[in-house]
Amino acid sequence: MVAHQLGRKAAGYAVVGEAAALLRDLVVLFKPGVMQLVLFTSFVALLLAPGSLHPVLAVAVMLSLAAGAAASAAINNWYDADIDRVMIRTRRRPTAAGRIAPEEALVIGIVVAAFAVAVMGLAAGWVAGALLALTIAFYVFVYTMWLKRRTPKNIVIGGAAGALPPVVAWVAACGTIDVLPAVMFVIVFLWTPPHFWALALYRAGDYSRVGVPMLPLVAGRGATGRQMTLYAVSTVAASLVPVVTVDLGPFYGTAALVLGGRLVAQAWRTWRSHSDFAANRLFRFSIVYLFGLFGAMALDRLLLAFLGITW
Repeated sequence: MVAHQLGRKAAGYAVVGEAAALLRDLVVLFKPGVMQLVLFTSFVALLLAPGSLHPVLAVAVMLSLAAGAAASAAINNWYDADIDRVMIRTRRRPTAAGRIAPEEALVIGIVVAAFAVAVMGLAAGWVAGALLALTIAFYVFVYTMWLKRRTPKNIVIGGAAGALPPVVAWVAACGTIDVLPAVMFVIVFLWTPPHFWALALYRAGDYSRVGVPMLPLVAGRGATGRQMTLYAVSTVAASLVPVVTVDLGPFYGTAALVLGGRLVAQAWRTWRSHSDFAANRLFRFSIVYLFGLFGAMALDRLLLAFLGITW
């Protein structure tokens, strides 16, 4: 009797352990690091958009954006499972390691994508739903399937997928597109190449093994460093546009200059040093930069509201 009870308890623990392991694999499948950036930039756009969205609908919009990012990542894991198995950086992903079958990841991605678009359409209108569908389709078909393995411009053009979510959030909030969400799009679009090329510099061996034509492999480290610096400068220039158009105030402008100055300096050091260490530092700081810049947008608007200033 005691042995039977112990056996049932052990079986229960095993089921719980398997469920926990599956949950961890799903989290990895959905690329939470990428999702955090998507959600944060989108949340700031939702916060800054004119008009008021009911809190329940705002939560639904953010849930839809999270699901859209998760769906894109799952389908990307399905399509790239063959090269993910070879690359050191990605070989522990559940589809690469065999813990989730690539076909299962595809089904999960399609179902979650349909859920994301449906919830967005019902919560915020079908224009926002269509824009979210376009974002997912662009990432899957244009970037993952068409560009990534064919051209060193994969990140340049494909960056539009990561730049669209703030626009989707803005449209969800007020139904129109204004200067500020357009600038948000441009900022993220220009930020994407130096961010990913920095990764490609110190992970060049990975991309070389699987034949993905990242810019460092095609043009060399020097040309890549020069391009990263030019894109970093362009990102900083774009980040100052909301100050010129008075959509945002001096607090944001100061933060944009400080963060931007460091981004350009890091890109310059990476270009001149040809160092993997410098490239790694640029990659990591670029994440801090985007979080910091969009955080400054939100804080600037909240500070002006607190002071009773209409900017």
